[in-house]
Amino acid sequence: MDDAALTRADIEAAAERIAGHAVRTPLLNAPSLDAAVGRRIFVKAECLQRTGSFKFRGAYNALSQGQGGVVAFSSGNHAQGVALAARMLGRDAVIVMPSDAPKVKIANTRAYGAEILLYDRAAEDRDQIGARLQAERGLDLVRPFDDPRVVAGQGTCGLELRSDLPDGVDEVLVCCGGGGLAAGIALALEGRATVRPVEPVGFDDVGRSLRSGRRETNAAMDGSICDAILTPSPGEVTFPILSRLCGPGLAVSDAEALRAMALAWQHLRIVLEPGGAVALAAGLFHHDGDIAVVASGGNVDRDVFVRALDHA
Repeated sequence: MDDAALTRADIEAAAERIAGHAVRTPLLNAPSLDAAVGRRIFVKAECLQRTGSFKFRGAYNALSQGQGGVVAFSSGNHAQGVALAARMLGRDAVIVMPSDAPKVKIANTRAYGAEILLYDRAAEDRDQIGARLQAERGLDLVRPFDDPRVVAGQGTCGLELRSDLPDGVDEVLVCCGGGGLAAGIALALEGRATVRPVEPVGFDDVGRSLRSGRRETNAAMDGSICDAILTPSPGEVTFPILSRLCGPGLAVSDAEALRAMALAWQHLRIVLEPGGAVALAAGLFHHDGDIAVVASGGNVDRDVFVRALDHA
């Protein structure tokens, strides 16, 4: 697939591939939350997707188009999506994960049958590790966001939003790391709603890149509880799409992400991880109109979730 020509048709083809395998997640709304903030907030609950995040969509779409072993690198959500998709499709998977990834993500990835290699995200380059494994073992490298097959798969979330968004809601906030989900949803919603990427404060490389017009890089790769969306910079595949279709980025603090996790549990009874809650946090604390947000993942260690509830 030519990444420069990625279109809604590619996303529609991905939707056909993942049909019957991925979950069509609900768009939730809680009158009690609306009353608390004085406006409507709609939450696309991708935390209810297989493996607990949207990542299964892109992983299954990518793996369904090939054969043989695969290698992927991920802090955990892409890892789980690739591991489960590989098991379902009869392909072996090697996953490169940071040693400080949440224990639940490492355990789940291993339980899906993948081989796990841990690395130090502060001192080692996961791209180099993945490229080495790809060359040494002849594996298919499935990147977490910089892969047209993955972007198309993530865009299927946007197709569902396109049909479910209520009248009067024309902006969607999306949790953003390298931009695969935001780019895919933006393509799917083109002409219907504007996507705005949301990142943690201090790790807002996409937001800064959208302002400068070039791919910016984060100075650090750790220092936020939002592990799922800490990436070095926007992807080569994703950034042109984000630049063309997305509105300005937003950034939220770790404290705001924790508070959003607590409010999601209190009003919607869903479990979110910090990185999966940043779009909701932006919708709650940095927006003043009716809004839809994507709750992108719910793979959180127990102590972090308890901290969120206590924080609130």
